[in-house]
Amino acid sequence: MFRNQYDTDVTVWSPEGRLLQVEYAMESVKQGSAVVGLRSSKSTVLGALKRSVNELSSHQKKLMVIDSHMAIGIAGLTADARSIAKWMRSECLNHKYVYGTQMPTSKVVKDLADKHQRTTQTYVRRPYGVGLLVASVDRGVPALFQTCPSGNIYEFYATAIGARSQGGKTYLEKHYESFGTEDDDNLIMHALRALGACVSGDQELTEENGSIALVTSNGMQVLEGANLRPYLERLEAEGGGSTTEGDATNETKDEAEPMEE
Repeated sequence: MFRNQYDTDVTVWSPEGRLLQVEYAMESVKQGSAVVGLRSSKSTVLGALKRSVNELSSHQKKLMVIDSHMAIGIAGLTADARSIAKWMRSECLNHKYVYGTQMPTSKVVKDLADKHQRTTQTYVRRPYGVGLLVASVDRGVPALFQTCPSGNIYEFYATAIGARSQGGKTYLEKHYESFGTEDDDNLIMHALRALGACVSGDQELTEENGSIALVTSNGMQVLEGANLRPYLERLEAEGGGSTTEGDATNETKDEAEPMEE
């Protein structure tokens, strides 16, 4: 994208009816490392690719626990995501203190969408440069939401966001109809296969850069490092985790397309 006279402030409309600062924030989500989400009839799974600044640094956390029934995966600016996660945790705690029960995920997401939207019409603030996948199980009912810097929210059976996410989306679109009857282990394997399709050609999915969060009615489990190794070994035995030629072609097209409003 190139700068012009209409992108200096978030409240300035371009002649085409666009808010360019909001579009730039949405572009930062596309450049973040990939996150996938999918749900069955009983549980929800998030999978994320972690990045490290260089070989001497640790990998950044991409999955964050919000409450005992809710977790988020982030793509975009990690600092913005930490701020949003802190606000979401505070909202859940306040709701539990007042009502004595867990805060419904749909209400948290709608309130977050309003928080996003307010930044798009206030000149002293900038939009949050991060997109979230929110996974939860409310009273035994799994849910998966996606938030956008523009203030839009979407509910999905399965989706992927971030860089090279088109390969993961292609895999999920082919198999999502079977997710409803899958058990937790198979659902995790589907998430890893989708993540493997988002990995760049010169890298591979490992226990260092991979992360899985499983949300069920019995609680939450985050799988990283040694806990993730058995699933990666199973994936390697299947010969999965690499992007197919067709997926790579679709992914290139997706990245070349202009960003939608």
